[in-house]
Formats: sequence, C-alpha cells, structure tokens
Amino acid sequence: MVAVMAGESVADGQARDEGVVAAVVEPLQLLHQDDRLAVVDKPAGLMVHDSKLARGEDDFLADRLREQLGRPIFLVHRLDRATSGCLLLAFDRDTASTLGKSLMGGEVMKDYLTVCRGWPAEEAWRVEHDLDGGPGKPVKKPAITDFQRLATGELAVPSGGFTTSRYALLRCQPQTGRFRQIRRHLKHLSHHMIGDTSHGDGRHNRIFRMQGVHRMLLHAERLRFPHPDGGRVDARAPLDREFQKALDLFGWDVPADGR
Repeated sequence: MVAVMAGESVADGQARDEGVVAAVVEPLQLLHQDDRLAVVDKPAGLMVHDSKLARGEDDFLADRLREQLGRPIFLVHRLDRATSGCLLLAFDRDTASTLGKSLMGGEVMKDYLTVCRGWPAEEAWRVEHDLDGGPGKPVKKPAITDFQRLATGELAVPSGGFTTSRYALLRCQPQTGRFRQIRRHLKHLSHHMIGDTSHGDGRHNRIFRMQGVHRMLLHAERLRFPHPDGGRVDARAPLDREFQKALDLFGWDVPADGR
C-alpha cells in the first residue's frame, strides 16, 4: 500500500507560461470504511481540524474528508499535525459516542512507531509520568505509555563526545491520551524523539535532516477496536517514504507485533 501525499502540478501549458501552479490534492487513503465509521491514513504535516494551534492554517483533514466522502464526519480522537497513520472517525453522532466510550474504557488499542536518540537499556518498559494538558491546562493527570525496543543502530556522525550517534526504533502503546504524551514521555527519559522540534533534541534532528529526513518520526501504525455492530476492526497504516528512508539508514525492518 502506498502512502498518499498532497502534491502540486501545473494545470496546463498556458498556466505554465504565466507561472501559475494549481494545487492538486490527492484523495486521502481509507484503511477501513463501512456505513458507520472509517479509519483514514493521515499524512504527516496535515492538521486534523481547526484549533487554536492552527495559526492561520486553512487545510484540514476533516474538511478534506467531508468533501471527499460527501457526508458528515465526527472525529473520535486526534493526531498531531506532524504524526502520520491511523485516525478513527464516525459518520454519525451515535457511532462517535459509542466509539468514544470504547476509547475511554481502554478498548481501543493504539500502536505507534518512532525513532529516538540513544539505546534504551530495556527491551520493554512502562513510563508512568503525570503530564499537564498543554497550553492553558496546567493541571497534571496520570499518563502511562508502554514501550518496546525493536532495533538499535548507529550513524557515523560524532555527537555528545562520542564518535557515532546511537538511535533506536521503538513501538509504543499509550494507555492514556494526554497532550503529546509519547513525545513528552521520551523527553522525560532523555531518549528524545527524532524530528520533534518542540520536545526533541535539535542536534539529533539536524543529523537526520542532513540525511534527507525532514519529518517527525512518529507513526500511528495500528488501530484495533470493537465495532459498534459487533466484531473487531484491525487497521494498519503503511510507512510513508520519508519514515521508510529513516529506517533504511540503519537497514531496519519493522517486526510484526504478534498480537
């Protein structure tokens, strides 16, 4: 499955002569769709919906989907603009409410992939570190994330007094839904997420940019949840080219999680 990206093309020869370039927006890839709900593969760099963080943006996934599908949509959860992968939505309020209760009840399983600086010592561990709700929400609440170390590697770039720079591929399962939870938990561990300009390490971000990787390396790989009509949905989102480029630097393959 090929990740879907937004691009640009010249509308015709006349437009080319006049220096006018028309934007062509490719349809968003649906990983699952039925009469009540869908899982969409969100591209990195696209905001999910308008908010105080939009800062003048006028291109949102929610608006694109309403136009693409020709029907109302109700977002069940959110992904940061820089994050790619599985995003769950409903087509009516009742379904959205049911899925929201499943989410709050811990019945929605979310798996993310990321790359961090350094080599975590353990193969699997849990972080329980309270987090606030972001700007304007200073009250801290419990936040829990499970991590698994999938692979380790080095780049021949000196950093921190060492002759190489070490990195690890992680799979993460947030058990709570706090603001930028995975990113902030990795900062708490001093294993900063690569490409994270808010909570990451600028030196290591620059190393990856020099290798041609310009995105934050956080991908919502898999989403599993009970369908309101019975049964379970298991949706998986492929890596986009730039995330795959980062893995190729180390010769990493993503192992199946076996669940």
